Amino acid sequence: MQIAPNQLNDHLKRGLKSLYTLHGDESLLVQEFADALRLEARRLGYTERTVHTVSGAHFDWSEVLASGGSLSLFADKQIVEIRIPSGKPGKDGSVALQQIAERARGDDSTLTLVMLPRLDSLTTKGAWFGALDSFGVTVKFEPIARAMLPQWISQRLQLQGQRVAAGEEGQRTLQFFADRVEGNLLAAHQEIQKLGLLHPVLPSGEGAVLSFEQVENAVLNVARYDVFKLAEAVLGGQSVRVARMLDGLQAEGESEVLVHWAISEDIRGMKRVKDAISAGRPMPMALRENRIWGVKEKLYERALPNISDTAMGNLLNAAHKVDGIVKGLKQPDWPASGWQSLQRLAAMVCEQCASPVRGGAASQRQPRLPSR
Repeated sequence: MQIAPNQLNDHLKRGLKSLYTLHGDESLLVQEFADALRLEARRLGYTERTVHTVSGAHFDWSEVLASGGSLSLFADKQIVEIRIPSGKPGKDGSVALQQIAERARGDDSTLTLVMLPRLDSLTTKGAWFGALDSFGVTVKFEPIARAMLPQWISQRLQLQGQRVAAGEEGQRTLQFFADRVEGNLLAAHQEIQKLGLLHPVLPSGEGAVLSFEQVENAVLNVARYDVFKLAEAVLGGQSVRVARMLDGLQAEGESEVLVHWAISEDIRGMKRVKDAISAGRPMPMALRENRIWGVKEKLYERALPNISDTAMGNLLNAAHKVDGIVKGLKQPDWPASGWQSLQRLAAMVCEQCASPVRGGAASQRQPRLPSR
């Protein structure tokens, strides 16, 4: 049975189940959901808790199987958590999870909580995941879309009795907040809590309405720009946002080499997928074989038809040149600064990924080289 994360309260009113599977990359949302389950379980007398983290292909599943069937002398009920950071339990794990799922159906003394990262569609079709879904409750945590982040921040502020000013000023405040945390929910959560401490809501109501200046002063130095979010913005053709993120990464002292790797890895990935499609592979298969899934899968699907073979070759050549620049080499007609060269390379990729498809044919336009 599948439920949405926001259905937890209604779900718990109908009673706690014995098996839950949580999967997704939004660690804050997963952790909050798991905490709520643990709290309810403790209220119902689940006093013991064991945690098993699956690591490596030779993980011993016998201990996990045994813990689900044994209780100490001092507990009537227990919580068993199984964390699989890779999302791949392996052959032995697949068998063990199916046994655990079937056993959970008639076991009211054990609450089993399976925690997984974001899974691709192929994994969710596996026998072990099917068993977890059939015999328990499955919850998928989707990333908060960038456009929805201001609303998410507003809702979180309301939970602690705060809100932004009404009208245009409030929207500007929320947009600024969203820009500074760049989609990092954990960072946003921490800054919201900080605002609650800096401007506590008094019985008189003072502190309930936050001004732009109060929010700006609280979060000004905590942008937490993410290299991997940068790569998604580049593939999305969001040139203005990419330029801002690169400035933020530079200001925070991020490694030029790491930023170049993030951009160039997607260039190489697009080339591999494009070559596979040219060799007759359907795009879904080509993406899966190159381990492209989730948000990037959709971005690749939208961008690749727009990029010609010549344009792809130019992007690869540009990535090669910037690789040398960030390592101290000079390249003709390229800025000597590594960050300026990264801005130029990112702009080239953005232009290609944002190019519209005309008449069903891929655009043959060449990458425009931004001025130095």
